Amino acid sequence: MKNTPEYSANYKGCLFMLLAMAAFSLEDMFIKSAVEVVPLGYAILAFGLGGALVFFGLMQFKAEATVPEDIRSKAMLVRVICEIIGRSFFALAIILMPLSSASAILQATPLVVVLGAAVYMNEKISSAHWIAIITGFIGVLMIVRPGPDDFNPASLFAVASTLGFAGRDLATRAASPKLSNYQLGFYGFLVLIASGACLSLIEDKAFAIDSSSALQIAAAILFGVIAYNALTIAMRSGSISVVAPFRYSRVIFALILGIVIFDEQPDLMTLSGTFVIVSSGIYILYSRRLKRVIAGGNG
Repeated sequence: MKNTPEYSANYKGCLFMLLAMAAFSLEDMFIKSAVEVVPLGYAILAFGLGGALVFFGLMQFKAEATVPEDIRSKAMLVRVICEIIGRSFFALAIILMPLSSASAILQATPLVVVLGAAVYMNEKISSAHWIAIITGFIGVLMIVRPGPDDFNPASLFAVASTLGFAGRDLATRAASPKLSNYQLGFYGFLVLIASGACLSLIEDKAFAIDSSSALQIAAAILFGVIAYNALTIAMRSGSISVVAPFRYSRVIFALILGIVIFDEQPDLMTLSGTFVIVSSGIYILYSRRLKRVIAGGNG
């Protein structure tokens, strides 16, 4: 059994999913550290520019078109808008609240994808799956805590980024399969340049970048590119119902980095909410009836 092609593909997919989630968490860590010196707008601009240049080089190496015909579509326009929303708001979230809490809220993305597929793509969802979706959102509320005492307004940025990434995943499903991973990556990072430039104009902050923050941004770019490629390989390897649940390992990496690097101390309610979100998502992802819904990418 262990030597079958299916087993090998699943094993490969799980390993690359773990690599992607670890790389995404390291990218978040370096961005969070860099913005202690560099304004967020400039950090996003540099991150977008660096990632776009890397993917542009990969496109040239593979002799792929820089402006493919299929890039001019409604699905790609929606994907670009959602990419900006997801990336920008998550960047705001991780600098204004604990990395572990922001990443925990982000784990609701697959639940939103399923919900969006039901609303906009007429996917059939069983009553058990609706219960799982509602339970997952209860887990988000356990972390956000929308009350007068414990509510952190920055958590709304994490919620907005979750909606953005879910929209990007749904738009990716609708995008032309002729678009390569490198082309999608190039345009995904390219839009961050404009987003970062606009945000830097709004911030209008003077700063002096040092070697440490420059290295942190460079490291964020490196791990961002690794994460995107690893995620794409993972989602195209093996069974989605086997591979996809490993995307929840991101919250574990984020918890470890948050505690070790930023001295975060997530409370019992945050940990409980994280468990509820992950459990609900894994239940849905393990359902083969909906495996086609969760086939899009996440960052």
